Amino acid sequence: MTPLNREAFSALRKGATVIEADQRGEKVLRLADGSFLKLFRRKRFLSSALFFPPADCFRRNAEALAARDIPCPQVLETYAIDSERKTAVRYWPLPGDTIRSLLPGLGAEERSALLLRLAGFIARLHDEGIYFRSLHLGNVLLMPDGGFGLIDVSDMSVQRGPISRHKRVRNFRHVFRYKADTRFVNEIGGSHFLAAYNFDSTIHIEPKHIARVPNLSRTN
Repeated sequence: MTPLNREAFSALRKGATVIEADQRGEKVLRLADGSFLKLFRRKRFLSSALFFPPADCFRRNAEALAARDIPCPQVLETYAIDSERKTAVRYWPLPGDTIRSLLPGLGAEERSALLLRLAGFIARLHDEGIYFRSLHLGNVLLMPDGGFGLIDVSDMSVQRGPISRHKRVRNFRHVFRYKADTRFVNEIGGSHFLAAYNFDSTIHIEPKHIARVPNLSRTN
């Protein structure tokens, strides 16, 4: 991780465009060369982020995904910005549009086809040993070649073998926690989504396993 003082950080972000920010400040910048800079603020002086910097987690997870041929951002560098208690990761963004942004503009048949393909992609992630805690329709891209890719990959664990059914069910709770996303899945029926998932999965999930998943309809 490259240390950056205040002057070096200012030089790096010169000419940048703010892509995402909150009340605490900038979160994602598009730099002058077209690469992205994602900033992680350490909330407390002593926290797990001091020992496991999110920028490093992002880099390691991106490497693990790339090794499994799962598209994700290409990391260029990680930084420690001590003057602002931040770390940062600089990367080339992945081309494509989020599933969340695409669904409202599609017809019912196109939405159904896309979501059933997405179910198979999630099954592949789980079989590859990937537990993506931030898995939701805003963090999965449909790429120009028609494949899927992942963004914002700092909050993830990767293991050698497929993840357990228990972890899969927990991950589905993340996927379906946003009502605005889940309403599209409910159009085709949760059971159809699960059937598509199970078709491509080595470990099946039945409706009884996700009986308490919020917002998901298990009819149809």
